Amino acid sequence: MAKTKKELLEEAKALGIEVEAKSKVAEIQALIDAKDAAKAEAVEPEESAEADKPLAKAGKRSAKAMEEAAEKQAKEDRKASGEAADTKPKAPVKPARSRVERRGKHFRKSAEKIEQGKTYGLEQAIELAKQTSHVKFDATVELHVNLGVDPRHADQNIRDNLVLPAGTGKQVKIAVLTDDAAEAKKAGADLAGTDDLLAELEKGKTDFDVLIATPALMPRLGKYARVLGPRGLMPNPKSGTVTTDINKAVAEAKAGRVEYRVDSTGIVHLGVGKVSFTPAQLLENLQAVLASIKANKPQGIKGNYIKAIHLTTSMGPSITVDLTNIG
Repeated sequence: MAKTKKELLEEAKALGIEVEAKSKVAEIQALIDAKDAAKAEAVEPEESAEADKPLAKAGKRSAKAMEEAAEKQAKEDRKASGEAADTKPKAPVKPARSRVERRGKHFRKSAEKIEQGKTYGLEQAIELAKQTSHVKFDATVELHVNLGVDPRHADQNIRDNLVLPAGTGKQVKIAVLTDDAAEAKKAGADLAGTDDLLAELEKGKTDFDVLIATPALMPRLGKYARVLGPRGLMPNPKSGTVTTDINKAVAEAKAGRVEYRVDSTGIVHLGVGKVSFTPAQLLENLQAVLASIKANKPQGIKGNYIKAIHLTTSMGPSITVDLTNIG
């Protein structure tokens, strides 16, 4: 709807335009339109003015600073609006595989024959141990007995030696430190002598499985304790390897004398034969070892003395033995 001349005069007056009362309506409208156009051109947005300014090489007006400022402002805007920041999606975490799953295929196949959580009688455990041995050599049958003892106490540091009824199943190389080398070799020793044997030890050579010594020559082994001790070859009266009866010591070593001792966690680890043994031979050896362990029970032990027994073979899965008839 067209404005009247009176309305146009009032609008022109409000805009500060001087118009004569006798001016025509078209003239007044043209003056108002020209004023509005000039006002629109004079007012420019601050953002446009800022954008026209040249960027600096450094400082707040540099390209890097402007980009960081824009990112900071965008972050603040997201926080203000409650919008979650963009985060890289986390890769799905695969569940850890069990210990059996991480083993080789032959081990896994053998482990399938053992029911998890089940305990087996001693005879069953022996049969199962023979069946689950998957190696190509004649594996050793190992006995692991967890005892309720504290090895830090001297009276609970269980240690003993015995001759396995069926032997150990391996050829034992015996060395004897003695003045009578001829007698030792006649008894069955592989190495015997004094100076010759000490010369080999001086070179760090210990190519034997058992070292037997007479009490008179034991002081000469003191300097080699660091070589013999870590290998479990240092003669000891408790293990029957320090004796004047060389014939008996050699015969027992050949027959299968073994020594056991609890480790720092109270567990006895001992090889009790070979997979090639008959079940009766393995059972006889196991019963002899368990009888020896029970006979060495400390008087101050309260509660369960034998906490757990496991039977296994070299590189084979573990079989839990039922303690009901063990005692």
